[in-house]
Amino acid sequence: MKTFSDIGVQIPQVYIPKQNIDLRKWSVIACDQFTSEPEYWHEVEKIVGDSVSTLHLILPEVYLENEDKDERVKQIHSTMKKYVEDDLFQLHEGLIYVERTIRGKIRKGIMLCLDLEQYDFKENATGLIHPTEGTVLDRLPPRVKVREGALLELPHILVLIDDPNHTVIESVSKAKAGLKKLYDFELMLGSGHLAGYAVKEELENQVIESLRNLAKHEDFIKKYDLNQDTPVLLFAMGDGNHSMAAAKEYWEQIKSQVGMNHPARYALVEIVNVHDEGLEFEPIHRILFNLQRDLLVELKNYFGENFGYSTASSYEEMTQRVDSSEGQKQVVGLVRGGNQFGVIEVANPKSNLAVGTIQSFLDVFMENNGAEKIDYVHGEDVLKKIASQNEHAAFYLAGMHKSDLFKTVIVDGVLPRKAFSMGEAKDKRFYLEARKIVS
Repeated sequence: MKTFSDIGVQIPQVYIPKQNIDLRKWSVIACDQFTSEPEYWHEVEKIVGDSVSTLHLILPEVYLENEDKDERVKQIHSTMKKYVEDDLFQLHEGLIYVERTIRGKIRKGIMLCLDLEQYDFKENATGLIHPTEGTVLDRLPPRVKVREGALLELPHILVLIDDPNHTVIESVSKAKAGLKKLYDFELMLGSGHLAGYAVKEELENQVIESLRNLAKHEDFIKKYDLNQDTPVLLFAMGDGNHSMAAAKEYWEQIKSQVGMNHPARYALVEIVNVHDEGLEFEPIHRILFNLQRDLLVELKNYFGENFGYSTASSYEEMTQRVDSSEGQKQVVGLVRGGNQFGVIEVANPKSNLAVGTIQSFLDVFMENNGAEKIDYVHGEDVLKKIASQNEHAAFYLAGMHKSDLFKTVIVDGVLPRKAFSMGEAKDKRFYLEARKIVS
């Protein structure tokens, strides 16, 4: 396998299901989606049935609190082995160009491997690959446990590059007509269409050189108007931050025993240009389940004289006021049981983003048992449905501009966790490709 250590990239060997496999049943959405909607996963189970599927190779996080989660992990490992022994895969060595179509837009990406030695999920990371948000360490053990005994990795990781001149991925997109198609099918449950193409070697070389150009230090410094000693950030985590962190954690645990040429040193990901027209940044809202404390009283106590609150007559008025807010005060929408709507204003915030300001409160609120559970959701429909129940509440947040992401991470460090989402839940990456992570 070809490795380009200067940019932390390896050309992957990828397992793709053979042509006799029903890809609509094989391919399921990322395990960390619909965590408050078990009915979605029940529908997936009905569609898949007993068919071979990535559903049997992942642990949907909706089941993380179930008593049988350890048994599920064992079953995942044995199913991976069975699928390989049953010769379900065809091996492809090389980059894969991916097109995901949803709601009339196409998101373009390239599958490759990234070097975990170039990645660190700590807040002061200086490698070529950075997290964009804080990592919740408590979320890593179950993911590491899946990876520990796994023959295969199945990625739902989307990694961003900042390529305003469209030199990397788009160079392959223009040549799509001459590429061999590897898969092309409709995804389940309204998540659009997925197609993948084998990237020719001459295009592969072009991709590598274009990435090297993005990583040139002098150009990087000039691009973002930075100090000369600022290290290059080439890849920024988009989706799958905790899966990447789990891969890193596992690699750190085993590398002294297996050596530096082991396949687990690398993680299979899809890179996407942050300037891709098919890529949208969506806010991630917060839902509190079964409140144990008076939320408005706790907010006032936490923010003191900087806290302000006013009611809104409807959900639409609340969202309009949040989305159109300007000025130095940060604004967040609040939905409480019985369809009560309001707008929170915080003066003199300590965080640059409203999501960071409200998350700082929520961390303390949950430590003090303010609610039984917190969840992070994409899309407003689920927020309205759950938060309208009397015992629950939700915080509505405005989105951030995707063009600001790289400079913000470089200058300010990682964003608050769950600061943004690349699209809504149904837009998330579906599992299809696999890669061996054992030697």
